[in-house]
Amino acid sequence: MNNHNSDNNKPKFIQGRVAVYPGTFDPVTLGHLDIAARALNLCDTLVIAVGDNRNKSPLFTVEERITLLRESLAEMGIDGRVCVDSFRGLTVQYAKSVGATLIVRGLRAVTDFEWEFQLALVNRQQDPQVETVCLMTSREYSFLSASVVRELAMLGGDLSEVVPHNVAAMLRRKFGYSQTSADVRDI
Repeated sequence: MNNHNSDNNKPKFIQGRVAVYPGTFDPVTLGHLDIAARALNLCDTLVIAVGDNRNKSPLFTVEERITLLRESLAEMGIDGRVCVDSFRGLTVQYAKSVGATLIVRGLRAVTDFEWEFQLALVNRQQDPQVETVCLMTSREYSFLSASVVRELAMLGGDLSEVVPHNVAAMLRRKFGYSQTSADVRDI
């Protein structure tokens, strides 16, 4: 199997319709959590799959991203039907390994559509039993990306409306800020 799992939060068995929400989540944003909460309307169990891509240089380790996601989900009160795991390799293979029939993706803008469309077609070619569902981002998060959040954090910007409190605290520690000091307009 091409994945590695952090089994301590993985359900002993998964019932009903299972969806996988894959991503780097570096860091997890309020936009990610909004998609996760809304994806629960489509499935019985949502597996948030943190990608461990050796071609990327993430700010947070896989273990840190998993911890931040679990804490954020618990704070939102939606951790009961959600498990957080990590994987390497093809998302569609991982989805099959956990019994998922859906892959959930978020779309912020038209610019995301072409890439997501290509991924969905490749995934369907690899396993026609796994469908990809794209959820449009909520308006208040349409500008938001993990790279924008990292830039805000690096420059000491206000993170209160873009990431959960635990993530903001971790970002401030990573970049050596104890409180917000820059304005978004400084970026």
